[in-house]
Amino acid sequence: MKILITGGCGFLGSNLAEASSLRGHDTLIFDNLSRKGAVENLTMLQTLPNINHIHGDIRSTSDIATVVKEFIPDAVFHLAGQVAMTTSISNPRKDFEINALGSLNLLEAIKIYAPQARVIYSSTNKVYGDLQGVTYTENDSRYLTPNQPKGLDETLPLNFHSPYGCSKGAAEQYMLDYHRIFGLKTTVFRHSSMYGARQYATFDQGWVSWFCLQAAETERSPQRAPFTISGNGKQVRDVLHADDLVNLYFAALQQPGDCFGRAFNIGGGIDNSLSLLELFSMLEEFIAMPLNYTHLPARISDQLVFVADTTAASEIFSWQPTVTARDGIRSMLDWTRKLIS
Repeated sequence: MKILITGGCGFLGSNLAEASSLRGHDTLIFDNLSRKGAVENLTMLQTLPNINHIHGDIRSTSDIATVVKEFIPDAVFHLAGQVAMTTSISNPRKDFEINALGSLNLLEAIKIYAPQARVIYSSTNKVYGDLQGVTYTENDSRYLTPNQPKGLDETLPLNFHSPYGCSKGAAEQYMLDYHRIFGLKTTVFRHSSMYGARQYATFDQGWVSWFCLQAAETERSPQRAPFTISGNGKQVRDVLHADDLVNLYFAALQQPGDCFGRAFNIGGGIDNSLSLLELFSMLEEFIAMPLNYTHLPARISDQLVFVADTTAASEIFSWQPTVTARDGIRSMLDWTRKLIS
């Protein structure tokens, strides 16, 4: 196959590009290399066969149209995006142009030059908003949603909060509507938390990787200054390892068509859910020393709990997570140790 990966030098993109290359697909990466770690990921990818890189910006109609016209992909993994809620609040226009306008640019190019291509869009659980209508309880280490023991499914009402939620939500609705109106083969994945090798996290994006970095730094310098967390640490997400993400995306390419024009909640599920406090307990065990942190106020528009009910994705794609949170985070910590050594 000919696979185009927008944002292919990011965390998920680089893992998918590597897997695409090893599967023998003709792989084209479209990336402007603006993200932290993108250059390092590209350097690694350029050692692999069947991979080419085009430097381009998803905000440019001509950049993405030229790539689609010349490459004519069989499939597109659309991952290019502004991914931090805090950045969207400080610069809503840039967030909109990258996420919403950029996605529309891609769809128009696919409609004109590659209408048979499958398009899989990486969206977010933030399209569901703050989840204030969900019933919560609380124990010593986490918030719970007793009425949704398997997590939250796709019947949850959309409720865009924050500029990031608005831009990603608008983009995914365009993806779904371009199937309804123009017949494009689009699928939306509403991701919870993802992590794994080559995730160069920042303080406001990629929380598992970020706190693995804090643990590795603590292990190296036990007397370092404390790091900060937002809120009380009982916020819960389900975590999904890059290996399971790769398997899902390629499984979607084999699905005969029941996934077109549909959105799926994607995450590690209830068995791979963690609060910040539970993650810290695990990391403290792995490094055999305590973590030192202080509390900041809770972030604007932060969900107390998001755990994806992945029943629909499991049924349609014959897929389920295989990497446990414990094994995956141990692996993530090992990668981070090498990164800072």
